[in-house]
Amino acid sequence: MSGPPTSLGAMATKTTARTASRAPGYRCAECGWTTAKWVGRCGECQEWGTVEEVGGAVARTTAAATVREPARQIAEIDATEAAFLPTGVGELDRVLGGGLVPGAVILLAGEPGVGKSTLLLDVAAKVASAGSADGAANPSGVLYVTGEESAAQVKLRAERIGAVAQGLFLSAETDLAQALGHVEKLEPRLLVVDSVQTLSSAEVEGSAGGVSQVREVTASLIAAAKRRNMTTLLVGHVTKEGSIAGPRFLEHLVDVVCQFEGERHSRLRLLRAVKNRYGPTDEVGCFDLAEDGIASVTDPSGLFVSRTREPVSGTCITVTLEGRRPLLAEVQSLLAESANGQPRRATSGLDSSRVAMLLAVLQQRAGCVLHKDDSYVATVGGVKLSEPATDLAVALAIASAKTRQALPQRLIAFGEVGLAGEVRPVPGINRRIQEAHRLGFTHAIVPASPTGPGEIPPGFSVREVGHVAEALGLLIAPS
Repeated sequence: MSGPPTSLGAMATKTTARTASRAPGYRCAECGWTTAKWVGRCGECQEWGTVEEVGGAVARTTAAATVREPARQIAEIDATEAAFLPTGVGELDRVLGGGLVPGAVILLAGEPGVGKSTLLLDVAAKVASAGSADGAANPSGVLYVTGEESAAQVKLRAERIGAVAQGLFLSAETDLAQALGHVEKLEPRLLVVDSVQTLSSAEVEGSAGGVSQVREVTASLIAAAKRRNMTTLLVGHVTKEGSIAGPRFLEHLVDVVCQFEGERHSRLRLLRAVKNRYGPTDEVGCFDLAEDGIASVTDPSGLFVSRTREPVSGTCITVTLEGRRPLLAEVQSLLAESANGQPRRATSGLDSSRVAMLLAVLQQRAGCVLHKDDSYVATVGGVKLSEPATDLAVALAIASAKTRQALPQRLIAFGEVGLAGEVRPVPGINRRIQEAHRLGFTHAIVPASPTGPGEIPPGFSVREVGHVAEALGLLIAPS
């Protein structure tokens, strides 16, 4: 005969005991997601190869018997050791907040061919030349490590852009240990690594660019930079979506993250600081990439405005803020009667869904009949306008194209347009007006604001509007 039946409580106790005796589980090293069994891809952050087996929460690191450097009061620390060092490239210094900080690790990411290597090679040459000129104790303190090209290929590019300097050392290495050996030997004050995804360590499994390799390479370079007070510039690849390739923690470890942007068919390049522990993150640097190198563009507004002798219908000038820098840009629109039942909506440099919204607002709130017309709306110079403050200029350009009435050439317009047709205030109204006045414009249509447009330059006319129909009534006569 069988023994007495086991109670449900006893069965639950045995099940809990068996579960506790099993392996503790697996955890993602990136986001902390846990699972009972190993998987190749994290179910939370979708990273590959980051799920590792973990034990119980047992602390294995204990306090050191002696510390290498005692803690000091913050008032006793010399802050001049972290003073900014100008790079000689004005637009880069603007984005970084004043220049390079000793010991800082800066990550520069961008699409292939955008000019990352050209910019950093130019910076390395300028820093090396400045060190040689001022008679520094270590004038040859710049090391450029390339893992994507040979030393001869980098030398050819340096000669083409005029970046050959006496104090610049070049090494073509893909092994992390060899690169760190060069750092030990040369003791540079500036290290450039192009790129962090090409270096690999023999002490870690996996191919170059993998999660484990990028983790080891980045951690080793950051440790060397902090220990030697050596500024380090890292080049990072990007994915098809435009985000930085590799584990997300890479952006958390470094001090500064910059994005280098630009259209392949345009010479203009924009540098943005996404993260900056030493300065603002709303600055934008402008560069001109040419065959003979890359140069700073201190006044890029003229690049995005066409030059025509006579006023042309369907065009309107706006002022957009890239970071804290106001830039003038021109919006052009062309309307044509559609030959099909469904009109075409084409945009270039603007958000297509936002342009479609503005077309609907103009038809429903301002009486413009647009549902039978093909519409083509674009920007000049390949600039991308994503700020809502450009809505009013887009609406005026479309209405001008519909009525074939040209707007005044010395007029600018900016403001966000809502679905009810209202024109909403935008930040930096006075800053935009001052920039337009500096470039010779005399009239502006701006959104009505409780604080007003601020100080208006002499000879400059500002008209505040609260509705898109009001703005159209000021400029375009009813047809």
